[in-house]
Amino acid sequence: MNAKDFYNVAVYLRLSRDDAATGSGKDIDGRVTTSSGKTESNSISSQRDMIRSYIRQHDDMEIYDIYVDDGWSGANFDRPAFKRMMEDIEAGKIDCVIVKDLSRLGRDYIEAGRLIQKTFPAFCVRFIALTDNFDSLTADHNEKSLVLPVKNFVNDSYCRDISQKVRSQQKVKRENGEFIGSFAVYGYRKSDENKNQLVPDDYAADIVRKIFAWRIEGLSSLAIADQLNNLGILSPMEYKKSKGERYSTGFNTTLKAKWSSVAVKRILVNETYIGTLVQGKEEKLNHKIKKSIVKPESEWTKVANTHEPIISKEDFEIVKNLMAVDCRALGQSNKSHMYTGLLFCGDCNEQMVRRVNKYKGKEKVYFICGTKNNGAGCTRHSTEEEVLNQIVLTGIRQQISLFMDKSNVLNRINQLQVNFEEVVAFDREIEKLHKEQDKYLSLRAGLYEDLKENIITEEDFRNFREIYEQQYNELNQAIKNQEDTIKKLFKSGISAGVQLERMKEALQITELDRDTLVTFVSKILVYEDKRVYLEMRHKELFSKAIMLAEFVEQNQQSQREVV
Repeated sequence: MNAKDFYNVAVYLRLSRDDAATGSGKDIDGRVTTSSGKTESNSISSQRDMIRSYIRQHDDMEIYDIYVDDGWSGANFDRPAFKRMMEDIEAGKIDCVIVKDLSRLGRDYIEAGRLIQKTFPAFCVRFIALTDNFDSLTADHNEKSLVLPVKNFVNDSYCRDISQKVRSQQKVKRENGEFIGSFAVYGYRKSDENKNQLVPDDYAADIVRKIFAWRIEGLSSLAIADQLNNLGILSPMEYKKSKGERYSTGFNTTLKAKWSSVAVKRILVNETYIGTLVQGKEEKLNHKIKKSIVKPESEWTKVANTHEPIISKEDFEIVKNLMAVDCRALGQSNKSHMYTGLLFCGDCNEQMVRRVNKYKGKEKVYFICGTKNNGAGCTRHSTEEEVLNQIVLTGIRQQISLFMDKSNVLNRINQLQVNFEEVVAFDREIEKLHKEQDKYLSLRAGLYEDLKENIITEEDFRNFREIYEQQYNELNQAIKNQEDTIKKLFKSGISAGVQLERMKEALQITELDRDTLVTFVSKILVYEDKRVYLEMRHKELFSKAIMLAEFVEQNQQSQREVV
């Protein structure tokens, strides 16, 4: 490469993220952190000062531009400022690149070597790394073919070594039940005192509870999503944005992300809501490639009881069992039938299918085996719905009656109580909706000023005004829906401690309903000989509670005899 009379210099500065510190006190870029938390050595400012000082000593150099990638890893070259610099080089605007050292350019020794030995010379660009004493103009063959590759290889090896150490540290944290994600799952937030600890986000946690309650009631995931959208409840992504979090996703295809059946299902299957921290679902191929691969569930890291649960394990299991079977809604209804996910053939274990016969204005509902319905080899197991309702209700009441006879133990099962603060949650939602409305009113008002000052065109003005008015009207309808829901709650009465008295109530009901069914029954088997078997949801609890009651009664009897 021949020397030039004058060089337009590109000053390239790079600094990796601060959170890659190792036990030696250095991060992946060799920075040293003092006990006070201040960063010395390879800061952006020190790199800039060093290079400027060098250029001031050379009259044949002038800075064309300074390119800064602050917080970008050197493991690859997918960096905004670096890409901009390469565009300027290709455009012939730059003929010299100066960095503090070789590792600032990059730590991928293959790509770094290709740039220095092929790309830069092809564009007649001189390359200088100050602290490595490398100048492509004056470097001899030995420096270019031996010293330079070795230094680049050392930088690459160092990056790989640090990457392995970081992975090991993260693995230890995951196994210790420490949260290491960038964003907490919807319904939680990071603790102010400990960023590795999840604590419930009161507002979002109530929404999660609603989602589980609606699923137990029989609503499909799509119906739940529609319900949330109609109520104007922000989707997880929009809620994060409203909290000021810099959250983005590749799935955002609309102006404002809405709830979807996929988002609802993702919540319903997430064990985080029962206090179990689930991490390590994905893994990067290596430190040079951003792409991640999804790991099988058997390789996930799960640690129980790491944080306060939002959903009881009982309700989570109910939903898990319901989602394991086909729960399609009936016709145009949002809800499945009462026995969906619970009624099975006792012989082939296939889900029973609901059929309706209409004859002379009368309607007869019955269930048959799903296998037989598909033309396969099982019998019909035909059972009328009315008859089945009576059998199941009688069985539930018998089991509860047996339990209630031991009433002394009722105080021991308070942990089954789940309260949903509907009114408080909706009230908060309405407040948020009003604030959201005010925001769009303000934005719409500002459009006129922007139009007057020619900041936007008339077409932009009309488009934005239509968007803001649409958002305002949607919020207005959402507020009305919220207010109607609260009125219905007040009209029907607000139950506090529904589960606490649930068993007593079940003894009084004369007609079976979905809530009673899923609360006490996990599975119903119907046999060809008309036998019906009920698998009670809390059968283990029932038996232990009865045993405890008998123990208490025995002790009381012994005390009376002593007296």
